[in-house]
Amino acid sequence: MLGLAKRVGARFLLTSTSEVYGDPLQHPQVETYWGNVNPIGVRSCYDEGKRTAETLTMDYHRGAGVEVRIARIFNTYGPRMCIDDGRVVSNFVAQALRKEPLTVYGDGKQTRSFQYVSDLVEGLMRLMEGEHVGPFNLGNPGEFTMLELAQVVQETIDPNAKIEFRPNTEDDPHKRKPDISKAKELLGWEPKVPLRKGLPMMVTDFSQRIFGDHKERGSTAS
Repeated sequence: MLGLAKRVGARFLLTSTSEVYGDPLQHPQVETYWGNVNPIGVRSCYDEGKRTAETLTMDYHRGAGVEVRIARIFNTYGPRMCIDDGRVVSNFVAQALRKEPLTVYGDGKQTRSFQYVSDLVEGLMRLMEGEHVGPFNLGNPGEFTMLELAQVVQETIDPNAKIEFRPNTEDDPHKRKPDISKAKELLGWEPKVPLRKGLPMMVTDFSQRIFGDHKERGSTAS
């Protein structure tokens, strides 16, 4: 894709990730932080893959004059996500709707920051239309533990939903929160949708898809 951008003179957008910071020793994470990544861990193919993509993108920018923009995207949620994609918000919402226990890994004290999809889209558009290469953190600084997220899902869907604890996954980052000062200053961007406002819109979509499918199957069977 970088080669194609070079040939046709296109502006290239790399949607990188907060995972480039690994299990950060700095909190919140700023773009100048180089990260704390295990290069041979179970998650490293994703972490190091994105770090390599940033390297290649900057090499093409410096060496071949390709116009590039780099966004480091933090956890994002919203309608039309894959219901069973394994992401924590999708998991919790689908589990609560299906009356299944919410699976929390480890002690549930690890934190993440969740931005609604419309905020991310606005940030990416401002990045592409602006004159700054980046990288830019695009995320919502509102920080929640996994237990707090599970409780918000309970409040939104089913106060009686059970929480089930399971062994934590290897190399799971303990904390994740973006410092978005750079995006605020240079892109004039910051997220507008808090979790308690965005989550119900995602729940409505998931509910229609999960129970709509069931109804269709039931009417077909009859």
